Amino acid sequence: MESGKAPHHDMGGTPPAAHASGTHLHLMHMTFFWGKNAEILFSGWPGTSSGMYALALILVFVVALLLEWLSRSSLLKSGPHDVTAGLLQTALYAIRSGLSYMVMLAVMSFNGGIFLAAVAGHALGFLIFGSRVFKKRGVTASDERSDAPLMK
Repeated sequence: MESGKAPHHDMGGTPPAAHASGTHLHLMHMTFFWGKNAEILFSGWPGTSSGMYALALILVFVVALLLEWLSRSSLLKSGPHDVTAGLLQTALYAIRSGLSYMVMLAVMSFNGGIFLAAVAGHALGFLIFGSRVFKKRGVTASDERSDAPLMK
């Protein structure tokens, strides 16, 4: 520690999550907030446009729904275990993991609408692809198989 300087303790003023870019000071939300003026995933997106915010909500909803489908789908045909099938299975797992992190980061914008869109996408996806509502009778859990194992 340099002599004559007190340790830096931010007891007020600028929040620790603030950063300066150019001449503007951007504050990151650390609690949930409501409104269309948000930054989700990319700097300046969706900005202050209502249309772009609606697009962001739809995108997060669709990606969450897609994640539920990927988690419960069986795209690869049953057959001999080979390197190609293993690589395809690994690629599907990597895609699902990447999309999961993107949804998580979008929710970390702390925007209430984005949070609700993610939860609604996962819920509808589970209803369609994971619940008993649309399952054929007589199918047991041991009959079901997913290309990418469920994340725990």
